[in-house]
Amino acid sequence: MPADTLLRTLEAQLRPAHTALLVVDMQNDFCDADGFLARARAASGRHTIEAEENARIAQRIERLAAAAREGGATVAWLRSLYDFRYLAPAHIVQRKEQEGLCLEGSWGADWFRIRPEPADLVITKHTFSGFHDTELHAQLQARGIRTLVLCGVATNVCVDSTLRHGFFLGYHVVLAQDCVGSGNRAGHEGTLATVRVNFGAVVDSPELIRLLGVHPAAA
Repeated sequence: MPADTLLRTLEAQLRPAHTALLVVDMQNDFCDADGFLARARAASGRHTIEAEENARIAQRIERLAAAAREGGATVAWLRSLYDFRYLAPAHIVQRKEQEGLCLEGSWGADWFRIRPEPADLVITKHTFSGFHDTELHAQLQARGIRTLVLCGVATNVCVDSTLRHGFFLGYHVVLAQDCVGSGNRAGHEGTLATVRVNFGAVVDSPELIRLLGVHPAAA
């Protein structure tokens, strides 16, 4: 790539005309106290999900998405459908052959607290990465996207997998620190640390909102 096309600063990377906000798996089964994950963890005696914190994350994502749209950035929502007819055999084994998480057409697969606007992209995925066997990369390329801002859940699973896959495809990646969450605190903190060192920036949403307003696409 010619040197004059490199995006060396965060401000340059976050020009809305070539930036996409990816909202990952903000669905009831992952986020709600009555969702599949919360019930499964309670039944096994494990620490359950932080539904109240997920609600706060949803509010922050809503503000960030509104700012992204206002600046002219792309907003894309990734949703998981984990019916076993869609999953790879290894994923079924990893799920311990217990079907029920994010089933197509179910309340659990529906959005948690926030939902896409009509002009937003919606991408359905059947594994952790939003790029694997989906049209996400083609859709982003068609829009001239060079930078991804990631938010949603879980930090150390689907957010992390999508972020790394995007980086491998050549995108700049930015993690919205206060707009991601996980029931695994060590995994959450580990992902934040790894992204900072090896992949891209980790930035709170107020600063992202400010940067997205510096060079609006309409300007």
